[in-house]
Amino acid sequence: MPQPDQHRLDADALTLEGIPALTQDALEAIAAAQDLAGLAAVRTSVDGDKAPLARANQKIGSLDAGQRAAWGKAVGAARGEIRQALERRERELTESFEQAALAEAKVDVTLPYDRFVTGARHPLSMLIERVSEVFVAMGYEVVEGPEIEAEWLNFDALNIPPDHPARTMQDTFFVESAESGLVLRTHTSPVQIRTLLERELPIYVIAPGRVYRTDELDATHTPVFHQVEGLVVDEGITMADLKGTLDHFAAAMFGGQVKTRLRPSYFPFTEPSAEVDVWWGERGWVEWGGCGMVNPKVLRGCGVDTDKYSGFAFGMGLERTLMFRYGISDMHDLVEGDTRFSRAFGVSLS
Repeated sequence: MPQPDQHRLDADALTLEGIPALTQDALEAIAAAQDLAGLAAVRTSVDGDKAPLARANQKIGSLDAGQRAAWGKAVGAARGEIRQALERRERELTESFEQAALAEAKVDVTLPYDRFVTGARHPLSMLIERVSEVFVAMGYEVVEGPEIEAEWLNFDALNIPPDHPARTMQDTFFVESAESGLVLRTHTSPVQIRTLLERELPIYVIAPGRVYRTDELDATHTPVFHQVEGLVVDEGITMADLKGTLDHFAAAMFGGQVKTRLRPSYFPFTEPSAEVDVWWGERGWVEWGGCGMVNPKVLRGCGVDTDKYSGFAFGMGLERTLMFRYGISDMHDLVEGDTRFSRAFGVSLS
C-alpha cells in the first residue's frame, strides 16, 4: 500500500509549499486502501493526532502573525480534503463488503438438498380446515365433543337400542368394560345430541373429529378415522334443504361438475334416511356418507318441539373424502406418517 513520503511527514520540516504534495500522498494512500482495516491504518497516519497536518495545525500558534493566516487556510483545506476522501473511501469499502457478504450468503434454490424433514402437515388436517371454511361461509358454526363418550350419548339418545349390533364388542371400543358406560365414540353424532341439549334453536353446526371402531387396518378401513357431522334444526327444514347443502359440499370438495345422488337407506337417528353417492368415473357410483331428516324421537328426547322444528343431519368420512378428492387408493398412506406422502399436498387444499 502506498504511504506518504517519509521526508514529508516531519511537521517541523514541513513548508507551506509542501502541503499540496503531502495532501496528494495522503489521497493516494486512501485510494489504495483495499479494506476497512487497511483504511483504518491509513486514517491514523494521515488524520490522527500525530499525523503531519495535525502537528502542523498545532504549530500555527507559534508562527509569526503574518504567517498564521496562510498556514491556517492551507492546513485547514488540506485536512478537509483528506477527511472527505476518507469518508468516500469508507462508504465504498463498506458497500463492497456488504455486497460480498450477500453474494457469499446467496442460496441457489435449484441445487439438490439433503436436509432431513422432521415433519409435515397431514392432508387430513388441511382437509378439515377446508371443510370448516366451506360451512363457516354458509353460516354454520364448528363444534367439538369428547372422544371418550357416554354410551347414552353415543347410542341411546340417537335411538340406537341396546340390542343393536353396533353396541357389541365387535364394533365398539369400550373403556375398561362394557359395564363402564363409556366408549370411544363410534361416530361424531354424539356432538349432535350435545348441541341440541346445550344450544338455543335454530342450530346450524358441523362437528369434524376422530372416531373409533374395531376394524382391521387394510386398504379401505382403519380402526381410527375421521368424520364430519352436520346438523341443522330450524323451522321448515326439508329434504330439499339437505340435498342442496350436500350438493354444495360435494362441489366444494370435488369440483363443480361432480354428480351426486341420494339412495334410500336406514339409520336409527334419521327418518327418512339416505346414502349419499358420488360418481367416481370408471368405478361408477361410490358411497360417500349417510344423511337424513333427524328422527323426531331424537328431537323430542332433547326437548325440541317437533310440531315447530325439523332438521337434517349428515355424516361423511374424511379419509374417504380425501381418497375421492385425490385418487388415493390405499388407507395405509394416510396412517403411516411418511412425510414424503404428506409433503406432496403442499401447504393447503384449496
